[in-house]
Amino acid sequence: MEIFKNRNFTLLFIGRILTNIGDSFYAVAAMWLVYSLGGSTLYTGIAGFLSILPRIIQLFSGPMIDRVPLRGLLVCTQLLQALLLLIVPVAHYFDFLTVGLVLSITPILTTINMWFYPAQMSALPKILGKHQLTQGNSLFSIAYQGIDVACNAISGALIIVLGAVSLYLWNSLGFFIGAILFMQLRINSSTINSDNNGLETYSEKKNLSVPRQNPMKSYVSDMKEGLRLILATPLARILFGIILINAAGGATFTVMPAFANSLGGAGVYGILLMAQACGSLLGAMLTPYMKLERVRLGYLFAAAFCLSGAAWSLSIFSHWTWLVVLVYGLAWFPGGVTNVIINTVIQKAVPEKSLGTVFAASSGLSGIAMPLGSLIGGSLGVIAASSHVIAGCGIVVLGVGIFWMFDPVTKNLPTAHDADESWFASPVRLDAVPASTSV
Repeated sequence: MEIFKNRNFTLLFIGRILTNIGDSFYAVAAMWLVYSLGGSTLYTGIAGFLSILPRIIQLFSGPMIDRVPLRGLLVCTQLLQALLLLIVPVAHYFDFLTVGLVLSITPILTTINMWFYPAQMSALPKILGKHQLTQGNSLFSIAYQGIDVACNAISGALIIVLGAVSLYLWNSLGFFIGAILFMQLRINSSTINSDNNGLETYSEKKNLSVPRQNPMKSYVSDMKEGLRLILATPLARILFGIILINAAGGATFTVMPAFANSLGGAGVYGILLMAQACGSLLGAMLTPYMKLERVRLGYLFAAAFCLSGAAWSLSIFSHWTWLVVLVYGLAWFPGGVTNVIINTVIQKAVPEKSLGTVFAASSGLSGIAMPLGSLIGGSLGVIAASSHVIAGCGIVVLGVGIFWMFDPVTKNLPTAHDADESWFASPVRLDAVPASTSV
């Protein structure tokens, strides 16, 4: 509990819990509302596409995150989401709520989130010591997944009792409270980087002796640097696999309402999402105690997603709903582990001035295929059983894990324990990484 004596971390942590409650309820309510209003997996596919497409924006948001005060960014994103969520209950009250209105709000809300989460992750190293980063990331993942578990467990019942529209109203309240908490943060000013010879901080920006660059040129330069730090190292091998896994996740999430409906309705839908979050939560909780920082990243990711893919594809074959839920939930345990490890690696290895840029670039690139996956999943759900779509997605995940298992570059990735800024000091060839070489 020592980490909670840090006032900034405690405020950030509680704020994350509150905003995650809003995100979790919204994710469930939005997909079910679209499915109810539209009556087809095609509409949920479109909703998934629109909700995930803005992740590409993260490729461009990183340099801005490194330039603006993090507290102001966190507060503004929460207030904007709170106001947007109020549109749905107002539209319902005045009887002009349509599936088109819900679909139009979805990408706007997701776009705002594309600024919020990288800002949170880049704030951690500014308020915690390096020795606390693994614990901090684990607690953040526990908060994220734990809220998903709790909210998904009751979301199905809440949809039945209160209706999906009411959840939008409660979501809005959560975001308002989160904004108030983030207003109390005291985070050191971020460094504004232009190039190696011209650094400007907020405390120095009025000093005329500091070299200045054209803002747009500097912005583009920083964005390219963030992409280079990710793509010019063997970690890109991991990233390309995650792109396929996320595409499979997008397709699965799109057909999940139809699959749950075949098993029992909104209640089963909430339970399946709860199982998914619970699996990730257990992985995040146990990671600090599993001593995985000394395991090579390649072996860790290969084993994790071979297990995940196998459980994912096998989960739909049981005739018992409880077994479907159990196996599907276990499929997400490895992802909870790898999320904590890879976030810790980035925070330890990337220079602090580039953290926002790198987190935004990695998140944007890793989710770049999710919109396409959602569209494909929604379209396949019209012509094929939703269970077959989910099984196929699991096979894709298993295939990625098998590729990592035999790929020489991935196998030779070093451990998270060895992560430092020298990993990203210079580009490394992807086709030739000896076992003793660090990224």
